[in-house]
Amino acid sequence: MFSVSKPIHRSPLRQFIGKEYFCFKQKLKWHLTSINFASERQSDRLAFECIKHQSVLLRKLKEVDMQLQYNKITNLELASRQINGIVIRPGETFSFWKLVGKPTQKKGYLTGMTLHNGKVEQGIGGGLCQLGNLMYWMLLHTPLTVTKRWRHSYDVFPDSNRTLPFGSGATLAYNYIDLQFRNDTSQDFQINLWFDKMNLCGSINTNYQLNHYFKVYEKEHRFELQWWGGYTRHNEIWRSITGKNGQGTEEELITENHAIMMYNPLLPSGEIS
Repeated sequence: MFSVSKPIHRSPLRQFIGKEYFCFKQKLKWHLTSINFASERQSDRLAFECIKHQSVLLRKLKEVDMQLQYNKITNLELASRQINGIVIRPGETFSFWKLVGKPTQKKGYLTGMTLHNGKVEQGIGGGLCQLGNLMYWMLLHTPLTVTKRWRHSYDVFPDSNRTLPFGSGATLAYNYIDLQFRNDTSQDFQINLWFDKMNLCGSINTNYQLNHYFKVYEKEHRFELQWWGGYTRHNEIWRSITGKNGQGTEEELITENHAIMMYNPLLPSGEIS
């Protein structure tokens, strides 16, 4: 069994001071760093599509106001405009928050759903984690190098029509809980984002055909009862890389996920819908 510590509940003042400290520290890093951040966008898509994916915009979540879901769509549209078409040249690093900036009312962001210490809350710009989840899943199907990714510490909602492995997304919170990746290859890559009537859609394109196939999957998925009485959820995310000639398959561990569950996994399905 993997031991997970009981959550520590800090005062609102401690949380506020901690958040402001880490935000300032990240801004200072941006100012002093020698990292070459990607900033160039182009309207024409690069010729070869590495991966395309989509995620449903509206989901009915227990005891969550649907208006927050509608507001989330506005927030996603605003953030996507700052990323759509961005080209990551060899040696450049992509940073979600460096491109998107702080989501504020002045910029048009609305109150959306946020998750804090495993609880559903509301906040300006809420819902942008859906964009982080989409992008991280696509990144795992490319040779780009993920340099900063934060996983969700809590499993808040029971699975509902889940199509991707648990823990295969990336959480976001301005500005230090970021999604960053670096282009260590010799070719360009481009992030493309768009919307249809029901989905947030995305693709990663490149200027030369890739020579490998990528497959992402989970292993060792399980629930565990911790010594302090709560349940936790665990799995491993793996990736296989296979040459397009069908030879030379390489398997690698991407990450391990350990999350505190905010619902009882042993309840009948009808009681957690």
